[in-house]
Amino acid sequence: KGRIRHLHCHLFGQIVAVRIDQSLGVRQQLVALIAIGEHLESLVTVGITQQLVLSVVQYLQNRLFEGVTQYDLVVVVITAGIARKPGMSRDDLLLTNMEIVGEVTENVCRHSPESILIVVSNPLDAMVQHAYKVSKFPKKRVMGMAGILDTARFKSFLAEEMKVSVKSISAYVLGGHGDTMVPVIKSTTIGGVLASELISSKRLEEIVQRTRDGGAEIVGLLKTGSAYYAPSAAIVQMVESILFDSNEILPCAALLENEYEINCLFVGIPIKIGKSGIEEIIEIELSESEQEALKHSANSVKELTEIMYKND
Repeated sequence: KGRIRHLHCHLFGQIVAVRIDQSLGVRQQLVALIAIGEHLESLVTVGITQQLVLSVVQYLQNRLFEGVTQYDLVVVVITAGIARKPGMSRDDLLLTNMEIVGEVTENVCRHSPESILIVVSNPLDAMVQHAYKVSKFPKKRVMGMAGILDTARFKSFLAEEMKVSVKSISAYVLGGHGDTMVPVIKSTTIGGVLASELISSKRLEEIVQRTRDGGAEIVGLLKTGSAYYAPSAAIVQMVESILFDSNEILPCAALLENEYEINCLFVGIPIKIGKSGIEEIIEIELSESEQEALKHSANSVKELTEIMYKND
């Protein structure tokens, strides 16, 4: 999709602008801006106008859209919030990040009312639910980044186990972005062969558990801050699918309305992502135990939303 080169590092954390080589016939101008960094609280914006328009709106302490009027943005990625520390679960962040994400979302609506929201802040499923409620955007324009990251970790651990390229593995991790996530063993294949035929059930369960603990493992190694390189790569994949209307099918948090027998909750499932946002929710066949695990995961998300809105 074009050669990528670094253009600029912003004062407030690590800001990387990406330019797609116009000589390859893709859209003109800067098309993506990815914000990463342990302590960075920010909005990441993406625009695809003819002129070179690059707008970065920082959310840093009390600097909420200072001096900003209006931007015609295609995608806004919300990463704002406090980061996990060793011993903290994603759910420990709930009420603090709810307030931060809510305030950021209100400002996004004010300045870029036609944008597509990608929420990254933790606890992911609850935060994307809150952004959806605050924004009142159509459900196709609000999604959360989680399943791509969880799936990448799962595939990486399987590849390590089998000593094969991760490209040889087909897998999905569904459900909430947390301890109840659901790696779909039934449809996981390695070189076209079911993983369950190549790896013992005991070892598979250990790999599944390591996948669930993947974020905590990195937090423990970093000591301060949380994972950001793998999440930023997942964000790029989602943004590219929107900007280039590639209709890639990716596991992300989306609002379910009776799909997978789940209603009115954001849960990680495969979706087709294109220029309008969520183009389609993909329903894959699950085993009975996987379906029950997905419902259990959704119930965990529901519990968080009930805590957020108990005074409503």
